[in-house]
Amino acid sequence: MTLYKCTCGETKEIGKQTIGLRDGNWVTIQALCDCGLWMDSEPEEGFPQLKRTEASLSKNKRHDKLWDGAKENY
Repeated sequence: MTLYKCTCGETKEIGKQTIGLRDGNWVTIQALCDCGLWMDSEPEEGFPQLKRTEASLSKNKRHDKLWDGAKENY
């Protein structure tokens, strides 16, 4: 759960967030405060690191496929 804080002092814990474009800014839809302002949060653990484990995403495999399809014209 993420802790959201408003400038008026109210806090709210939100488990599932939905991001949306409101008034020209990307905000969490569930983080609308009773005072009418959007609450904000600070990441506690940082952003997750995505690890690419699929074989099709390997740079070496893509490189090999590229050369396999190449033709030599003399």
